[in-house]
Amino acid sequence: MKNTTDPIHELRKPIEFVKTVGRQRAELLDKMGIHTPADLLFWFPRDYEDFSNFTDLAHLVPDELQTICARVVNVSVRFISRGVLLTVTVEDGTQGLAEILFFNQAFRQKQIFPGQIYLFTGKPKIKSRRWQFTHPILRQLPPEEVEILNAHTVPGCQLGSVRISPENEMENSGELKDESLVGNEGLNKIIKTHLVSGLQPVYRLTEGLSAWEFRRMAGQVVENFAKYVEETFPEDFRERFHLLGITEAIRGIHFPENHERLEAARRRFIFQELFLLQLALGVRRRQNQVGFRAPIMEVTHKMDQRIRRLFPYELTEGQHRAISDITQDMAQGHPMNRLLQGDVGCGKTTVAVYAMLLAVAHGFQAVIMAPTEILARQHGRTLRKLLAHSDVRPVELVGGLRSEARQEILQKIASGDAKIIIGTHAVLQEDVKFENLGLVVIDEQHKFGVRQRASLRSAGESPHYLVMTATPIPRSVAMTLFGDLDITSIRELPPGRQKVHTYLAQESQKESWWQFFREKINEGRQGYVVVPLVDGGKMAEADEENTSESEEDSQMETKKEVANLLTTYEYLKNGPLAGIRVGMIHGRMSALEKDTVMMDFRTGEIQVLVSTSVIEVGVDVPNATLLTILSAERFGLAQLHQIRGRISRGKHPGYCCVFPTRDAPEVQQRLTIFTETTDGFQLADADFSFRGPGNLFGTQQHGLPPFRLADLERDRKVLLETRDAAEEILSHDPGLASPVLRRMRVQMLHRYGRVLDLGDVG
Repeated sequence: MKNTTDPIHELRKPIEFVKTVGRQRAELLDKMGIHTPADLLFWFPRDYEDFSNFTDLAHLVPDELQTICARVVNVSVRFISRGVLLTVTVEDGTQGLAEILFFNQAFRQKQIFPGQIYLFTGKPKIKSRRWQFTHPILRQLPPEEVEILNAHTVPGCQLGSVRISPENEMENSGELKDESLVGNEGLNKIIKTHLVSGLQPVYRLTEGLSAWEFRRMAGQVVENFAKYVEETFPEDFRERFHLLGITEAIRGIHFPENHERLEAARRRFIFQELFLLQLALGVRRRQNQVGFRAPIMEVTHKMDQRIRRLFPYELTEGQHRAISDITQDMAQGHPMNRLLQGDVGCGKTTVAVYAMLLAVAHGFQAVIMAPTEILARQHGRTLRKLLAHSDVRPVELVGGLRSEARQEILQKIASGDAKIIIGTHAVLQEDVKFENLGLVVIDEQHKFGVRQRASLRSAGESPHYLVMTATPIPRSVAMTLFGDLDITSIRELPPGRQKVHTYLAQESQKESWWQFFREKINEGRQGYVVVPLVDGGKMAEADEENTSESEEDSQMETKKEVANLLTTYEYLKNGPLAGIRVGMIHGRMSALEKDTVMMDFRTGEIQVLVSTSVIEVGVDVPNATLLTILSAERFGLAQLHQIRGRISRGKHPGYCCVFPTRDAPEVQQRLTIFTETTDGFQLADADFSFRGPGNLFGTQQHGLPPFRLADLERDRKVLLETRDAAEEILSHDPGLASPVLRRMRVQMLHRYGRVLDLGDVG
């Protein structure tokens, strides 16, 4: 028989056996993923209702956030010019009646009934000599709390017509003799003491579970089970970083006594989330350096000269520095793990080609993986052109190959005849076997997940590893999503890169823009028109995770207003660009269809290409100098900058015009920054501030578990603290073998061991 005092057993017991839960509520909790007391302890509130400024009708102050406890006298509904007005008349026994107003919320008729007692929180105003609350937060006192109210009230004290029964009078007459409890002032004190702590938690719920039911269950679990949660941090560590103990933090996050306690509890959990990630990334870095051997690829003067002669242009200072970083890494006996970041058009591909040719010069294979077939095939064209007079022949492994062609390429890869392999996700499949893979290059790293990186790594015998991104990364994101990598940045652009003139326009200016667009096409230029939707109701698959639009936008608005590819294509072909050769491309097309369209655009057969963001990465057509982006607010700043990078890649200046669907102030502010800034690093920081890392880098793809509380923008200071703390610990105990670090080690492996492929530690 199990020992019921065992902490792990207590925390993992079925939630239905917890007092106040039962089978019926347990079934509802199961839908939320709450199966045990431990699950509920870490189901943190999503918000808090502030009842700290508690008063009554006689002492209200206009336009200040206050809470009253009042009984509903009457509920009425009437139609007005703006819709439906629900008026709830209430009293608290101190000063006449007050009105609670809800506009266009007639559903509250089924929630609010005369005789019920509520807490109302809002900013009151006086209208027609009567207090009014408009759309306040309301909380109904459940029966047990009304009983508490009655049980602690002396005879004669009333809340409207709520009076004390004789039984309660006799039961409580001996314990409540304090004169301060007489009258409504005393009643307010009772409510503050027994019912309202000031800050009340608000939880994410499921249908059938009321807020007060969940709050009551949470209270029971916190009271009875928080003490069983094992502490992760040693006491001296907590004191050094001013962290609450785990039991105290759990109580403070669920039922804080005040704002200061809430912030202290939040800090504890934010610090823990960020610290465990930094610890895991630090362990991964050390394992890469110590636990794996990689081929030593030193660069000789002769190799360097042979590779550089292949480039028909002078390299920039930034490219020279990047090559220096990479060659130093590849000369070590452990795998290179380097992120190469740089603005659109800075020449990252040239640096990657240098690294691949260095691997080939040492007799190893190199693979470059791109997120789209369009970009993979473009890399193929670039490499074939550079290697035209070399014995090295790149092969492309992408989806959609005929079975015979695919088998032939797989055989070349397995035998080692194929020295440079260009591919998409197809190179991750199990039937791809490398003979001696020495270097992995991944373009647009943030498009791939951590697990995908790991699977490609395991395809060879500890190859060197280089990832690239044209979306410059804010420092705090680099320390988390890319914290296991060394970072090289290229900030210079190659000489001669033409300027792109960028404009923010309104609907009324479209006609003149299309006239200018047409004139430039007739001069021999080409252009893109980019939209967020494929059709009227479906987000382009490449865009779904990048949209900055609220998920609450109605489908009607999306269908009527947001630009889509099919409608825009027909409109331009038959309207402003009639007579001009217009084509279209999007992610739902087959690889062959996309290749055909891009070839026609590259040769000039297509003059204007209407597209989704499928062209955002890497597409290089030097004659394309015109870009129109419709419903531009649907794209993030970093993504807009990527799309803008598709034009002015030749000898002619570029012209980009963005048209928003919405004219909200935040939209105008964001797009104005885009038109005024061409520095991708500045735009990445701005995008991070506006949208956060989840949207900016598609963090649902990167494979790391989501944070419960931490926010990389808001909590940058804590992030720096945790990085330094993790580095200090690992410098003294790389394997976390010390008994006092056991819990840290267990927590880190539980959360990140599989995702970051940490294996065992210590």
